[in-house]
Amino acid sequence: MKNDALLELYQDLRVADVRDGMDWNMLHTQGSMMPEIRPLWRTRAVGIARTARYVPYRGTIPTMTPEEYTQWQGWYYNNVCTYPWMAEIEPGDFVVIDVSGVNVGLCGSNNTLEAWKRGVRGFVTNGGGVRDTDEIILQRIPFWSMFCSQSMVQGRVQYDAHNISVQVGGVLVNPGDVVVADGDGVIVVPRALAVQVAQYAHQELRNDKAARRRMYEEQGRALDDTVQ
Repeated sequence: MKNDALLELYQDLRVADVRDGMDWNMLHTQGSMMPEIRPLWRTRAVGIARTARYVPYRGTIPTMTPEEYTQWQGWYYNNVCTYPWMAEIEPGDFVVIDVSGVNVGLCGSNNTLEAWKRGVRGFVTNGGGVRDTDEIILQRIPFWSMFCSQSMVQGRVQYDAHNISVQVGGVLVNPGDVVVADGDGVIVVPRALAVQVAQYAHQELRNDKAARRRMYEEQGRALDDTVQ
């Protein structure tokens, strides 16, 4: 199934529904990222995994004057900690980044906004991997991570690879997998099983909406989008 069709299939599903759909397909121990992976702000996003990996910097930081450091950090961005996956982003992508557990702000208000312009649906990283969080929230860019980081990348991490399988939040994520994220966390659906999982996820969502709608009506609550 093509990406657009998969995104349509999953657009209304909650993480909880997808978790149920995974269980119905005997995938009880797969897909759910560890609960420490949390959203910067309450939102939801669905996308197709675009993966990248960064590893701890293997070089040394030379002793420099602040003026020399200005030149060095420019060199670092252009040669060591590059973002080649950014140019390959397609609308509907969900960026999944393994930062090897390093406390570093690999993503910030600038490059997430650039990715958003290219059509990214959301981001998730293990460890930190995100800074400028007030601005990211203001820009309403969906982002999930274990914690926030203050530091820039220089002397901390270097680019390793992208469009590869990565381990993020305790889950193996392959390029092209379906990623669903909301206030309950992040779940990853193997692409080969995405249609079957969605079938039973929709079953559980329909049952939940019907039951809750009845209780809304019994209690005189105004109907909202969650029960329509």
